[in-house]
Amino acid sequence: MRTKLWILFGFIIIVITLAVFVDLPGGPFWGDKIKASLGLDLVGGTELTYKADLSASTDKLKDLNNLKNVFGQRINELGVSEPNIQTVGGDRIIIELPGIKDINSAISKIGQTYELEFMTVGTAKDGVQLHDYYDPTYLYPGYWKKTDLTGRSLVSAEATFSGSSQNSIDSSPVVSIKFDNSGKEKFKNLTTSNLNKQIAIVLDKKIVSAPNVSTAISNGEAIITGSKDIKEAQQLAKRLNEGMLPVPAKLIAQQNVGATLGQNSLKVSIMAGLIGLFLVAIFMSSYYKFPGLVAIIALLVYALISLAIYKIIPITMTLAGIAGFILSVGMAIDANVLIFERLKEELKSGKDLHLAILDGFKRSWNSIRDSNFSSIITCIILYFVTGSGPVRGFALTLMIGIAISLFTAITLTRTLLLFIASGPLKRFIHV
Repeated sequence: MRTKLWILFGFIIIVITLAVFVDLPGGPFWGDKIKASLGLDLVGGTELTYKADLSASTDKLKDLNNLKNVFGQRINELGVSEPNIQTVGGDRIIIELPGIKDINSAISKIGQTYELEFMTVGTAKDGVQLHDYYDPTYLYPGYWKKTDLTGRSLVSAEATFSGSSQNSIDSSPVVSIKFDNSGKEKFKNLTTSNLNKQIAIVLDKKIVSAPNVSTAISNGEAIITGSKDIKEAQQLAKRLNEGMLPVPAKLIAQQNVGATLGQNSLKVSIMAGLIGLFLVAIFMSSYYKFPGLVAIIALLVYALISLAIYKIIPITMTLAGIAGFILSVGMAIDANVLIFERLKEELKSGKDLHLAILDGFKRSWNSIRDSNFSSIITCIILYFVTGSGPVRGFALTLMIGIAISLFTAITLTRTLLLFIASGPLKRFIHV
């Protein structure tokens, strides 16, 4: 039994040490690399709600996700850190841009209708330049001119291998594309008139590939080579499928949060959390005496582990998320209260301290398990059913907090009490 206690105690020390290394900004290992993510309501920025026009769509879910991916590509070019993009309902996309300064420019960039185009080599007179200002290794300089072939004629794009099988020695990753009947004729004319020239595949005003035409293609099917590996080929196929049907999107709502307001909200939230921890500590130490101090230690460890997990996942912390964390603090103490009340009953029945601790934890476990598991189920329903970002953040932080509280209450508090019960401090354990 003593050996098992030492193993548990060593495990707890390792967990606490790792949590501290992650939590501290200047920690010796990962503290300076793993950064906390703060939501829109804490750092300021803007929230945009777009409504997609899916009237011409045959697969609304797929096209909405494609539009979401295109929005993600555009936001990455804006240089926004930790953006949050989520679909809501069947036709809306909510975009949170924390820390954004030039809101009008962001709206202009994000809201453009995207389309997949096929362009050929042009000149300064009849073409345009498609520079990628965010990529210093841009491979497609020069001028490109539009053709009458667009993604509307594309039926499918699929990443595959050129050989007979993936394991073939001569196989290499390629992207096979197929056009409908109208696109078949256009593609035939395009490849016939551009032999030994490049045809640029342009999505969202950016060239994603510019293969060289080696032969005229009349059957409406083509192979795009040049991918370094299958992942690159899959990414190209994914981008092509995104542009098959352009989905117009209209900005229907905008909410701006000032940076000052966000900072004030963060300060108030931290202060509320500290006050809550302080009041809980006073109650536990005054009512349960020495075991209450053990519960406070477990609560501090709980906070350290929670913050570390929030950073590692990472979880974008919002006001609702902080509320979930603070609520989970109360639930963490609730488990200790149940344990100590049961311990009190066991001691009153005349049991030895060591046995009373074991029986107290054993007999309180059913109540702790049922109450916490029912809360976790509620959190899961809130997270997966609701489309609201703040509600999902609340549900996620609360669910993680409950899971950690079970560890600190059952494992940490129990281990510390059993250690104390085996030493000279056992006379202080009375509830």
